[in-house]
Amino acid sequence: MVALLPGVETYQVRFARAGRSFLYPVTSRSEVTFYRQAWRDGQLIGKPQVALKLPFAFHANGNAYDFSRDLSTIVYARPGGQADLYFLSYVP
Repeated sequence: MVALLPGVETYQVRFARAGRSFLYPVTSRSEVTFYRQAWRDGQLIGKPQVALKLPFAFHANGNAYDFSRDLSTIVYARPGGQADLYFLSYVP
């Protein structure tokens, strides 16, 4: 195994259908940023680009969230005293 993004902690990655890039979320205290990283022949190309920034944080660990390849849909569960499920959808 080879670490592709040393120092980056993320739990899910989605490869584009063509396999030329992948998406991954990074959570900070107050927001979640999804990055797109170009990829070819097993090598990273250039620097990651911000694909989407959410102005709130959700705990991006394990299976508490999921997202579509085009980031049009993000589903996440907010931990708490009850079972809340949130669905975000972007319609241009």
